Amino acid sequence: MKTLKRLTILLSLLTLTLPTTTTAAPPPHKNVILMIMDGTNSDILTLSRWYRGTDLKLDTILRGGVRTYSAQSAITDSAAAGSAMATGVKTKADYIGMNPDRRPVLTVLEGAKLSGYNTGIVSTSPIQHATPAAFTSHVLNRDEFGDIGEQQVYQGLDVVLGGGGAWLKPQSKEPTKDDDGMLKTKQVSREDGENLFKEIHSSGYELVRKRDGLLRGTTSPKLWGVFADEDISYELDRPHLNPDEPSLAEMTHAAIDRLSQGEKGFFLMVEGSKVDWAAHKNDPVGMISEVLSFDDAVREALDFARKDGNTMVVAVTDHGNSGLTLGNHGTNRDYKSLPADKFIKPLKKARLTVKGATSQLKKDRSNLKEVLSSYGLGELNGREYGRMEAAKSVDDLENEMVKLMAKRANLGFTTHGHTGEDVFLYSYGPDKPVGLIENTDIPRVISTYMGFSLGTDPFASWYVDGVKFYRERGYEVLVEGRTSKNPVMVAERDGEVLRYPENKDFYWRNDEKVGLKSVNVFDGERFYVHVEE
Repeated sequence: MKTLKRLTILLSLLTLTLPTTTTAAPPPHKNVILMIMDGTNSDILTLSRWYRGTDLKLDTILRGGVRTYSAQSAITDSAAAGSAMATGVKTKADYIGMNPDRRPVLTVLEGAKLSGYNTGIVSTSPIQHATPAAFTSHVLNRDEFGDIGEQQVYQGLDVVLGGGGAWLKPQSKEPTKDDDGMLKTKQVSREDGENLFKEIHSSGYELVRKRDGLLRGTTSPKLWGVFADEDISYELDRPHLNPDEPSLAEMTHAAIDRLSQGEKGFFLMVEGSKVDWAAHKNDPVGMISEVLSFDDAVREALDFARKDGNTMVVAVTDHGNSGLTLGNHGTNRDYKSLPADKFIKPLKKARLTVKGATSQLKKDRSNLKEVLSSYGLGELNGREYGRMEAAKSVDDLENEMVKLMAKRANLGFTTHGHTGEDVFLYSYGPDKPVGLIENTDIPRVISTYMGFSLGTDPFASWYVDGVKFYRERGYEVLVEGRTSKNPVMVAERDGEVLRYPENKDFYWRNDEKVGLKSVNVFDGERFYVHVEE
């Protein structure tokens, strides 16, 4: 019996020491879809819900609120707000991916890319606009579309979909207005003369220019879609005026489909840009158009996330805009007896946004009545029509049109600018953020879920002052063409010459081109680079 016991113990020990043939399962892929509805206040969400007649997809994932103030103001602009959500740092107005001390800060998209994730951006504005720019570039002024566009091209993103073609080519025609407010075009060009479309092609992207090309789908791992020289049309206008442009939902679906082919996972930023644009115009029709367009894109994200199981979806607006209210001074006494139809019926008469309607105006204004009717203003009395006729410019006409629409729909507006209220937080999936949070908490939650930290090295000290860094190591350093459109930092020592071109992801060591993991940034005074010692 004792012999049997000893044999049993011996066999057990041998089993423990034998090598196992099983291997640990690989960690699950992780995806994050961050969706930003630019310039949206709470009342327009309520109005959009009434307009659609059903709950919004956003309603199903409402989890809390977000504080939006910037480093210098209770009311933020999109650059500071986007940068806060991209970097985790509150900053100043107009700064893109820069902290208040003017230093570039690594973004959550860049951190994801450096950690091996696929990355992408989708926008209905030019991709060089403040919010998509904040995740993909570093400049001190949000209007530096040329520098922003160049950095985006050299960032090595996997998917880019939106507008902004005018800032990717050396010369283009840009829409503008003459003194009478009539549309015309002017010749513009990138200040550095570079043709970024050539770089996009040579970097292995499939370039698509029309909706059909996007919907067809391909197997190429990298996709760049340029669907307009500037912004993509408002969703209400798009099928009638620009059917070759895709919807935000279609772009979101295509981006997810392409990015999800990676092994590790992906980070995608989606911006519904033009709620903000319509809000600046005080156009409730345009605002509703873009809220519902964004909600359709949220549906695409949630459909994927629910099937996938490892996808976090966060949806938020960067700030309020316009101070839209259901109710105005005209409803002071009768607001208790106003059903939803009193707000919605006038709005549903519009077939186009105010921008879409006035884009059809002939130079002699002979079709003014048709234009007004397309915006739902088909029945005007003599006084109302006289105001429309007296408008000296298209901007003045649009202003009269939206004021009349707001009056008929019992709506109020307090400003043509941004507002500073807390905004809704929507989230879904593993480790999602909840409660009332700061906008700077969003990238921290995302990066923690994806397994990296923007607040610790190497990411926290990623960018260094290149001139200072190399001078401390005995190099002679200067910035060639400091005031030109193509500045280069040059560091020289013992026959070795290093040349760092602005906005590029490489440098030259004598005649050897050396790839970098991020772009070089020049703010007009300091040249920031990433150096691995």
